[in-house]
Amino acid sequence: MGEKTLMKGAEVIAEAAMRAGCMAFFGYPITPQNEVPEYFSRQMPKLGRVFLQAGSEVAAINMVYGAACTGTRVITTSSSPGISLMQEGFSYIANSDVPCVVVNAMRGGPGLGDIAPAQADYFQAVKGGGHGDYHSIVIAPYTLQEEADLMFDAFDLADKYRIMVVVLVDGLMGQMMEPVEFKEWVDVKKFKTPDWATVGQRDRDHRNIITSLEILAEGLEKMNFHLQEKYKIIEKNEVRFEEYKMDDAEYAITAFGTIARIAKTVVNMARDEGIKLGLIRPITLWPFPTKLIEKRAEQLKFFFDSELNAGQMLEDVKLAVNGRKPVYFYGKLGGIVPSAEDIYAEFKKHIKGDR
Repeated sequence: MGEKTLMKGAEVIAEAAMRAGCMAFFGYPITPQNEVPEYFSRQMPKLGRVFLQAGSEVAAINMVYGAACTGTRVITTSSSPGISLMQEGFSYIANSDVPCVVVNAMRGGPGLGDIAPAQADYFQAVKGGGHGDYHSIVIAPYTLQEEADLMFDAFDLADKYRIMVVVLVDGLMGQMMEPVEFKEWVDVKKFKTPDWATVGQRDRDHRNIITSLEILAEGLEKMNFHLQEKYKIIEKNEVRFEEYKMDDAEYAITAFGTIARIAKTVVNMARDEGIKLGLIRPITLWPFPTKLIEKRAEQLKFFFDSELNAGQMLEDVKLAVNGRKPVYFYGKLGGIVPSAEDIYAEFKKHIKGDR
């Protein structure tokens, strides 16, 4: 670790990815994350690595697919409408068991929307998005420092499980600036070509073939069962979360990403008034910290979920609570970010009956 550097969030993503050993970027420009490919375009050639601006998001994700099949650490970044165009490729990547990292800097929507921050792509990321039964690991940092650190984890998890890892941020985190301390550069010379990679025959007695195609139903079912077993292992081992002032909490806010930053202020405001409020912040949106929320439901009077959408993570919170305690919601749409005072006022509307 070195000195802290003041950087824009989009540039933090690119710098951290390169330090984590990313060897190739394929993407297409779209705000509010254009500084990511811009940064890559300047720096990757200096490192002897691949930067290519594709002709479209569809072309970009298929280039990512091809590079991933060779075992190369590869990334693409985009924003909501561009991510939608990549969904078919995501499904192919999932069923082909190859690793890659995808960053979505969410914008307001639906439709073309605006470039203001939103969190309305939660369903798309967490529930799959593309066709078929599959999951991606979904990571949601809430500060630029965590964004920088989790880029390393994203590539490591992708390689460990041969899976697509989605890093879900929003337009605010892409454009804001904070001081960041980066991890040291990964020594890419230590990377070995995986045994499963498609790199020609070389010194082997065979050539690997990677495909998502299986004509016979029995074969396709076997492929699906393999994926489901992998997902069970990930759900067991890779759940990540943060709790803030939850030890004695009587109420909990659930929030991720940008809203979690504001929610911490809300918790402090409540504590100043003697209200025992805490925060549960999922860091992995999938796998989701279901068991944690199940456990906390025993001590709490209710949960209060806040997001920049119409209530998407809310559904997973409710599933975890399973009707044992009330779950209330406050969301803002279209790129509007509420203040801590807004969220606190909505929270207190529900607390009146408990005091």
